[in-house]
Amino acid sequence: MTTPELPTQYTPADVETQSYERWVAGGYFGADPGSGREPYSIVLPPPNVTGVLHIGHALDHSVQDALTRRARMRGMETLWLPGMDHAGIATQNVVERELGKEGLSRHDLGREAFVERVWQWKDESGGKILGQMKRLGDGVDWSRERFTMDTGLSRAVQTIFKRLFDDKLIYRAERITNWCPRCLTALSDIEVEHSEDEGELVSIRYSDEIVVATTRPETMLGDTAVAVHPSDERYAHLVGTEVELPLTGRRIPIVADEHVDPAFGTGCVKVTPAHDPNDFEIGRRHSLPSLTVMDERGVITSHGPFLGLDRFEARPAVVAALRQQGLIVAEKRPYLHAVGHCSRCKTVVEPRLSLQWFVNVAPLAKAAGDAVRDGRTRIHPPELAKRYFDWVDDMHDWCISRQLWWGHRIPVWYGPAGEVVCVGPDEDPPAGYVQDPDVLDTWFSSGLWPFSTLGWPAQTPELARFYPTTVLVTGYDILFFWVARMMMLGLYAMDGQPPFRTVALHGMVRDQFGKKMSKSFGNVVDPLDWIDRYGADATRFTLLRGANPGSDVAVSEEWAAGSRNFCNKIWNATRFALMNGATTGELPTALTSADRWILSRLQTVVRQVDEAFEEFEFAKVADLLYHFAWDEVCDWYLELAKVQLAEGLDQTRIVLGHVFDALLRLLHPFVPFVTEELWRAVTGGESVVVAPWPVADDRYADPAAEAQILALQELVTEVRRFRSDQGLKPGQKVAASLTLEGTAVAAHESAIRSLLKLQEPGESFMPTASFVVGEVTVAIDTAGAIDVAAERKRLEKDLAAARKEAAQVAAKLGNEQFMAKAPEDVVAKVRARAEASAADISRLEAQLATLPTG
Repeated sequence: MTTPELPTQYTPADVETQSYERWVAGGYFGADPGSGREPYSIVLPPPNVTGVLHIGHALDHSVQDALTRRARMRGMETLWLPGMDHAGIATQNVVERELGKEGLSRHDLGREAFVERVWQWKDESGGKILGQMKRLGDGVDWSRERFTMDTGLSRAVQTIFKRLFDDKLIYRAERITNWCPRCLTALSDIEVEHSEDEGELVSIRYSDEIVVATTRPETMLGDTAVAVHPSDERYAHLVGTEVELPLTGRRIPIVADEHVDPAFGTGCVKVTPAHDPNDFEIGRRHSLPSLTVMDERGVITSHGPFLGLDRFEARPAVVAALRQQGLIVAEKRPYLHAVGHCSRCKTVVEPRLSLQWFVNVAPLAKAAGDAVRDGRTRIHPPELAKRYFDWVDDMHDWCISRQLWWGHRIPVWYGPAGEVVCVGPDEDPPAGYVQDPDVLDTWFSSGLWPFSTLGWPAQTPELARFYPTTVLVTGYDILFFWVARMMMLGLYAMDGQPPFRTVALHGMVRDQFGKKMSKSFGNVVDPLDWIDRYGADATRFTLLRGANPGSDVAVSEEWAAGSRNFCNKIWNATRFALMNGATTGELPTALTSADRWILSRLQTVVRQVDEAFEEFEFAKVADLLYHFAWDEVCDWYLELAKVQLAEGLDQTRIVLGHVFDALLRLLHPFVPFVTEELWRAVTGGESVVVAPWPVADDRYADPAAEAQILALQELVTEVRRFRSDQGLKPGQKVAASLTLEGTAVAAHESAIRSLLKLQEPGESFMPTASFVVGEVTVAIDTAGAIDVAAERKRLEKDLAAARKEAAQVAAKLGNEQFMAKAPEDVVAKVRARAEASAADISRLEAQLATLPTG
């Protein structure tokens, strides 16, 4: 094989695009359901069609790509299925803003034309994230790319809605939902962002004995009761009586309800069933009327002086009117409290009573809980299963309707006499019927993702082969919002088969100080910027090196630069090996102990990497490979190989080729681009993407060789430390005698002398220092190699500083008052300083003793 020429420097931009295009053109990421090989499948959590690649995506995708690349190399039929979510609210907002620039609204176009305009935007401008996924190196099967509004997926949505409707698991009712007065739609919990906002807490006197406190005084116009706790003796005599609601003249009852916390405030709570979820439940328990006093835009509709005011205009107006009547007991401003905002437009969300469609989740949620409890689905790490159970065991009915135009329109039609018909995918509505105007929550269609993308409701070869999927990789923050929904709908649609065998949860990406990334903090990392500056491999390795199951991932610019340096190290080491004739082939039987050592260590690392992969311990995989590659292959074996090559030991070239072949394959799932270039150069193979995954071979396990090289490493490390302490430069040669006979390193004298720059002693050899490392006695002549006077002066200065430090910490430890009052951790640190200074004194005194006295 002709040794290829590698550039002297690794430049990611020169190889990433062409490598990725070659992989796709080669069909390496395609999956064949008829292959007969063991299946391995992941469906990519679909990013929004409006989205761009953020750092959370980069982590999520790097983990999935690592898993699927390894599975593919292990010979499994691997499917990583990509796609996008139609993102109802976000996409509609984007297109409405575009229309606004033209002086138009969606109502000017009408529903059908507006939806056509959204499709046009999607085709022209949507899906930027797909190109960004390619830059990261995502090895997905692009031939199977799906979109939640595709014809096939739309059929799946209509099919499952019809089944749920017919099974009485979908119903329509008036309930309190999160409502956005700007987007004019109900929102799911995940579409609401909570922040601590400054507001006001106003205490209002309803009667001589009743005072209530509220942060939303304008909602009092819709109060239909005051609630107290049943055991609160202060108000027991008032339960069942009525009180006049200020500003309205209406009389409302005082009811007893367990929801009220008697220790909070006055123990009296105003009840506004149409504008608060807790109040709505109180209202249901006590058959209270629900009075809606705001319209869908947050404008007051209650007759009187506040009619037509926006909610935030009505708030001070209501307080002013109450103050004028002397009914304000207290006002606290600013009052910091949690306020929900629409995640799309940042408008303050309004709890609102409206007619919506709901899923009756009780039987579905029970099935989702049972699937984890009986082991059909494993949640990893297992400690997060409790959080999953907390949610599915106490889940409220799911509001699935949205007041939008973009999305899957609810397949329910209404007749002229109030008839209601749910229409399946192959059915037509009766003549004269009108379709429900709402669309389904985006999470409803994405909840079908693991099976709808494989062709359901048709019984396709893909569905039979790849469902249940092997693993879902996602952040723990959407365990409830998405994972639970997929579990419920998958188990329901697929006759008790869960959508995934394992749910592998990772944490959020944070900055190096563990702080949440936020634009307001100025600490947001753009992964595309890192890819531009450090390369995709360095970006991936930085994220994966911090990815422990269920734990947050801290990253920093410094760590990204370090990962780039690691890629450069691998590049340079491989280039060195190739320049020295590294080649692949059958390993010879005649091997040196250094060869046997690195091959033995390689088998151990392969096993450890496999074990860590199976437990989703990506940080451990990264750490194992980093230290094996840098500390053992580059720092030790390459140096030993140089000596062997100089001695004409040609088998070293095959061992070098074998080690780099295996190492590059092990690294490939984490750093695919640099390993592709290097592996092809080392082996001449087609692509590392389809190369076999390394398998540990017990024939090369060699504890004896490992013990020999460990002894060599200890000797070399100690002598290097001595040389450094003596002020010898790293490349400076000195004469030394080594007593090696009968020791574990007896066969390695040439390597030891080469690594340590030690010359054979001549006739005039007069050692200036002698010391023992393990079984080896080392005698070195440093005379003339160092400036003895200058070195003595330096050591004496360091010794004085160490003695001063020792005296200071001894004084502290001898101070009874300090020892009595100081925290244990502080005392421990002082004791550690005392031990360190004592060690420094011993070391420096020993070094001074070895210096020539003449």
